[in-house]
Amino acid sequence: MLPAPPGSTRTLGDVLSSALSAVRGDDNPLALPAVRSAAVVLVDGLGAQPLVAHRGHARHLTAAIPRRGGTIHSAFPTTTASALATLTTGRPAGEHGLVGYSAHDAAGDRVVNMLTGWDSSAHPEVWQRHETLFERAAGLGIEPIVVAARRYADSGFTRAVLRGARFVSAESIADRLDRTRDLLAGNEPCLIYTYLPELDKAGHAAGTTSARWLHRLEELDAALAQPLAPPGTGALLTADHGMLDIAPHARRVVAADDELWRGVRHVAGEPRCLHLVADDPAEVAGIHARWTAREAARSWVVTRDEAIAAGWFGSAVDPGVISRIGDVLVAARSAVVYYDERTATDRSLAMVGQHGSFSDAETRVPLARFGAFVRS
Repeated sequence: MLPAPPGSTRTLGDVLSSALSAVRGDDNPLALPAVRSAAVVLVDGLGAQPLVAHRGHARHLTAAIPRRGGTIHSAFPTTTASALATLTTGRPAGEHGLVGYSAHDAAGDRVVNMLTGWDSSAHPEVWQRHETLFERAAGLGIEPIVVAARRYADSGFTRAVLRGARFVSAESIADRLDRTRDLLAGNEPCLIYTYLPELDKAGHAAGTTSARWLHRLEELDAALAQPLAPPGTGALLTADHGMLDIAPHARRVVAADDELWRGVRHVAGEPRCLHLVADDPAEVAGIHARWTAREAARSWVVTRDEAIAAGWFGSAVDPGVISRIGDVLVAARSAVVYYDERTATDRSLAMVGQHGSFSDAETRVPLARFGAFVRS
């Protein structure tokens, strides 16, 4: 059986939209009370499982996570480009169009990196053409603000998923959270999104049990020692995805001359969720059969139509997005990743923490509450 989307369970797509509704005083999926201003702190790569396993290193954070409703589901695929677009638009990948770490550009006959590959042919405002929640907030008289490192201020990805917000730069975890506190304390209503990528980088490089990752978790927790949300305001802390550590023997490098590549024109997605684009529609059945015969014990191997029918990309996929999804998808269900020998780099092959597929380690993320959003 194929994995199914979470259904009525609260998801990442409910978080920023609920925060905006709380500032407006409207009902919302997270049942947040009305506030003057609200913030969402996004800790890239902070899964619920490693946080529970290392809760002794994060006493302030774990104290803010309620026993009921303290975790939510991330979006599929569990990768930053897709998940953050879901957070900031409230829409699944089949609507906002960022269907993976990289995606097929049929018009350009190429693969485009959704974080760094934007250009005049893959224009951010064209590929992600839906209104962001920041644009909606501005239209309602609520100031939208993004707090993040300076290097993200003018990126194509920022224009795709954060457009409409005023950018405030701060370079450390502590400085970003301090800026968030200061902005929430203002008299005018605002909606703040604060981005913390440090744990994700440490997890990729060294894994979620490493001293490097634990150091970043402790750094985050120390910055949460002071109240995050002043009176009359609320804040949420969540993540775009979790991750699991992949052992070296489980990093499967598919040789350049392997028959698994027969009929494959492009490889997109990420190592735990490949998008295979066929040379010709007549090749799809063969690609599917070869990958199924070899990898079905480790991964779900499905056609694009099967993935769409299963709701992987949402209840409906926009016609303009369909061609961005691979003809065949290989979504890991065991602790394994796939690399193409022709394009793999030493850096990518050394990556420990991985994500992109459906495991609980990847899909379950925390939802901490601060200020007026703390449940009584």
